[in-house]
Parts: sequence; structure tokens; C-alpha cells
Amino acid sequence: MALLSLLSHSRTRSSVLREPLRQGGLRALLAPWAPPPVHPHDRAAGHACTPPSTETSPPGHHRPPPLDRTRLGSRTISYGVGSTNHTLASHRRSYWTLCPQHPSRGPPAGIATKEAQHSVNDPFEVQRRTFGSAAEPIQRNPDFSVLNSDDVSYFKSILGDTGVVQDKDRVAVANVDWMGKYKGASQLLLLPKSTNEVSKVLAYCNSRRLAVVPQGGNTGLVGGSVPVHDEVIVNLGGMDKIISFDNVNGILTCEAGCVLENLSTFVENEGFIMPLDLGAKGSCQIGGNISTNAGGLRFIRYGSIHGNVLGLEVVLANGTVLDMLTTLRKDNTGYDLKHLFVGSEGSLGIVTKVSILTPAKLPSTNVAFLSCNDYMSCQKLLLAARRSLGEILSAFEFMDRQCIDLAMTHLEGVHNPLPVSPYKFYVLIETTGSDESYDKVYQKHL
Repeated sequence: MALLSLLSHSRTRSSVLREPLRQGGLRALLAPWAPPPVHPHDRAAGHACTPPSTETSPPGHHRPPPLDRTRLGSRTISYGVGSTNHTLASHRRSYWTLCPQHPSRGPPAGIATKEAQHSVNDPFEVQRRTFGSAAEPIQRNPDFSVLNSDDVSYFKSILGDTGVVQDKDRVAVANVDWMGKYKGASQLLLLPKSTNEVSKVLAYCNSRRLAVVPQGGNTGLVGGSVPVHDEVIVNLGGMDKIISFDNVNGILTCEAGCVLENLSTFVENEGFIMPLDLGAKGSCQIGGNISTNAGGLRFIRYGSIHGNVLGLEVVLANGTVLDMLTTLRKDNTGYDLKHLFVGSEGSLGIVTKVSILTPAKLPSTNVAFLSCNDYMSCQKLLLAARRSLGEILSAFEFMDRQCIDLAMTHLEGVHNPLPVSPYKFYVLIETTGSDESYDKVYQKHL
């Protein structure tokens, strides 16, 4: 399956384990090392890594082929559609590979050895591979094609003239992240308005080996939703329809391009609230929230997106549409595939539709702003809040003095509610319940 880049909001993952251990699984990491049994016919070959293949390991154990990332110029590689992503200027993105190595042999073929940690006593060598930094710009992967006029003509036949943007000023906005730190060189912005259009676009890009960057509200802070080179940007902002709302169970079904604040306003008029609340809610899109498993301000009360999403519709890199748009709160029928895409950052496909559970809007909301002299006091305050406020605790936001000073310096009309003493830390607590007087009594006990 082809892989896609990040969608809308993004996190930076510092490391991932690429290849499973051949002998012993996780126990080999946790237990003291002992030499694995070696069959006579294996002695000559040693324990060197083999190139990607579909061969079967010892009987009863099928080992899927590892992804070949040695020629990668980005975070992900695709057999058809793929993209690249930025490396933070202040960090070196590292990938870790667990790979058996014979003590008497050199590193396995095809594995980068720069900054590798060698140990002749451990056959499982952890090797560190770094892709790009401020001093080492990411190179464009030559396996991907270059956009041409025929490609543009095909996209126009699918999306129309308004759905294919080549204007330099408009494309420039999509090429830059919200912080203005990371800039891509894409020359084409696509604006699909339906799942069918997304499917056709990805199927074509897959056949032409055109790299793709899915994009939502582009509100991420790590450059994950903008291209590195000349990838095609697929922005889902045109898919912003609310499909249905069940006002008995509070289940909202909508397209992935819906802005979070618009959804929040809609469900509040129906007597419900979105379980997710972010500072970027005025421009972030629900598809990006899902792809990054966003938590937000109400995480302590309602949890992450994983616990609130009921169903998804996803388009894979080859154009296949997965319809998992169920609205059942309890569904025990087989594998729950939607959780593979929640938090996958667009690497497995593009989310096009979502059904999400919204909690009822409670009549009582109270807010308290407190100060603490040290970090340990903040931890004690959190524990006390959980014990005394219980189920009405809906938000617990921590910030230090520098955050307050920056807000007062750069935001007009912002002042410190507790200006008497220069406290080092501050905490904002929100409660939501059904009885305002009852909730205030509990806040006073805190």
C-alpha cells in the first residue's frame, strides 16, 4: 500500500521501531541476552539482514517484508503515492532499526551506519539513521515523477478549473506553515469537493508516481502539512458539509473539511458540545484533528479523538475508498479498522468523512485561575482537583510565568488576573455540571 504524508495538524515523531525482532520478540528486549539457536544451514549466512522480500520465516511465523527506507528523502516512502516532510531546524529526526547482526560481521547490507551504536555482545544492533537537518537539506526522492501539463489537464477534467489552483499567490499560502518557518515548492493546489474526487486524484497520482501532501486547516506547528519539494497539495477545505445529526444520541456525521468552530456552533444550537476544543478551532479542520488524534482543552474530561470517533470514511493512496462510517456506539463485529487511521497523521490514507459522538451541553460552567510557586504544587493541585471535583472537572490547563508575560506583551487587552506576586506557574481550572450552586461549593473546597 502506498503511504501518504501528514494531514493538517501534525506531530513530530522522534523515533519508530521499523523491523520486528527475528528471535524472541519483545522478550529479547526485556530479558538478559542469550545467543539464539542457530541451525546448521544458517551458520554460513550468519544473522545479517536480508533485503525486503515476501519469503516466509521459520515454519508458523510469517514475517512481512520491511519497508526499504534506505533511499528515502523524507519521512515516508511510497510504492505509488508518497510525500516528504520537514525536519525541525533545531532537531535531527532519527529513525531506529532493530536488526540482527553477527558479532564477527560488519553491518547488514543496505542499512545506514552513521552514528550507529556497535556492540559485539548484542546481536540486535540498534542503528540510528538521520534524515535531514538544518545543515543537511532533504533531497528529493528521484523515484517520484515531476508534474507536467498533462497531469494538470487531467486534474481539471476531474475537479474543474476552480478545483485546480496554479496561481502563485494562492499556492504560496499553502506552501507555508502557520508559523512561517517551513516553506515548500509545490506548484499545484487541488481542491476536491467529494470523496469520489479525492479517490480519482489519488488513483491517478498513484499511477503516475506523483507525491501528494494532504492538507486541512494547515494550523500545525511542525511543518507536517506543507510540502518539502514540489508535491501536489490536496486541500480538503472544500469538503465542509454537515451530513446529519442525531439529536437523541448526539452523533454528528460530517465531511473532513469542516472547521471545528463551525461544528461546535452547530451542535451547541442542538444542545450538545464538541468533545474537542482547541486554540486553533477557528481554522483547524476535523479531518486534521482525527489524523493527529487531537486532545485539546477538554481532554481530561472527554479523552482523545480515539474515544469519541464512531466511524470514518477513508481514501487509500491507490484510490480505494474504505467505508467505515458507522454510527453505532457499541460494535463488536470484527476488527475496528478506524483506529488505525486515528492518529496516523495521514500516513495510511486521507480521511474524508467522520461520525463523532458529542456529549450533552451542561448548564453550569465555572472557571478558576490559580497560581503556584513551584511545579510540584501544580501536580498536587491536579490530584486535589480530581479528588474533590470528580466528574465535573472538564479542563485543567497549566502554564508558566513566561507564557503569561508573552501573552501580555503580544496580545492586546490581556492582563494577569493575579498581578500581586510574580508566581512561577499558573493553572486554569474549568468545571461543567448540572447545578451551578453545587459546583461552586465543590470549587470552594478545592
